[in-house]
Amino acid sequence: MKEHEEMNVNCGVVLKHICENLGEELHSEKCVAIRAHLESCPKCKGYFSSVETTIDMYRSYTVELSEDIHANLMKYLKLDDCK
Repeated sequence: MKEHEEMNVNCGVVLKHICENLGEELHSEKCVAIRAHLESCPKCKGYFSSVETTIDMYRSYTVELSEDIHANLMKYLKLDDCK
């Protein structure tokens, strides 16, 4: 988990992750469109900002979870394939 805690989360990282999951390159047409949409859509930009805030808040707390609870949380968040 420490590896994820030290990761700098920013638009580039998020876009790269999105584009990798779409099977696209960072500068592909889809990724450029996603970036443009985030820059021009106040609603999506606000949502993205709230996600960043949530991540920052999450990282500021140290909570010990049992492996079962952690696994269930990751599954619920559909992050169970993240290492």
